[in-house]
Amino acid sequence: MARPDPPRLQESHANSPVVGVIYNPRSHRNQGKDLDFASRENVHFAQPRDHAEIRSTLEDFVERGIEYLIINGGDGTVRDVLTCGMGVFGDNWPAIAVLPKGKTNALNVDLGAPNGYNLIDAIDAYERGSRVLRRPLVVTPLDGGGTPLAGFILGTGGFTLGIQAGQDAHRMGAFNSLAVGVTAAWGVIQALFGSDANKWRRGSRMELLIGPGRTPLPHTGHGYEGRRAVMLASTLERFPVGLKLFGKHKTGLKITAMDRPRRALLAALPKILFAGPGEKAAARGLHQHAVETFEFAIEDDFILDGEAFAGGHYRVDPGPALRFVVP
Repeated sequence: MARPDPPRLQESHANSPVVGVIYNPRSHRNQGKDLDFASRENVHFAQPRDHAEIRSTLEDFVERGIEYLIINGGDGTVRDVLTCGMGVFGDNWPAIAVLPKGKTNALNVDLGAPNGYNLIDAIDAYERGSRVLRRPLVVTPLDGGGTPLAGFILGTGGFTLGIQAGQDAHRMGAFNSLAVGVTAAWGVIQALFGSDANKWRRGSRMELLIGPGRTPLPHTGHGYEGRRAVMLASTLERFPVGLKLFGKHKTGLKITAMDRPRRALLAALPKILFAGPGEKAAARGLHQHAVETFEFAIEDDFILDGEAFAGGHYRVDPGPALRFVVP
């Protein structure tokens, strides 16, 4: 995927890096915290309200020569910054820190940053911490119009329903790994005991083509023709509550798809998701693959890092290599 060749970031010879902070005041755990850093000479602070303002802010950060980008918000804020930043930084991104200020913070679970990771910690970690390399997945529309999106967790079918259930869990006070566990448990219960008319069992009509050769993802033939219960894709390597969503595949771009949620498969899911897949998982309708690229076409909405986007025909590729700073 062609990306622009942006201006080189200026190097700072001071002891402290030149820092740009994207602050989302609407994030679950912010509530005005860390705002006292806005007056520091080497810290450039911004609270953009939409994509246009995020891009403008990032362009200003480049002009100011930032070496370190701190994203103060949840997974959705990260998605928006990465999406806008692809047209600003291209493949020449500064080091990045993400503060776990959202409701789920799946990226921070993968990176291993502590729950209390704050702005002071992040600035200190620039010199003292370590770097974790991750590439977001880039979702490019293929049916005309639209801007490529960048994020870390893509899902369709039951995952979309799960996000809706997760919002209910948030309203009941469940956040982070607890919210993921509540959502997963509710989905399994619905699929186990619901009828074939139940939306958790009916699945979504979708087409999945993997690799440069656009090979159709295998389907057992169980369930409604052309439908799958769920599809997930990610470049993350560790997931909340220790879930092994992609089986033996850990690094790079990965995809998991379930055909029909047959009760035998659902009964085995706890073992599969926490201990890894058995030899019969694919035969039962659970497909887990590491891929270079893939395409998906779906009528329903899909979810990228917690937000719904309109269905259509899309290609998914690994994005730019990003260096995340952790303590």
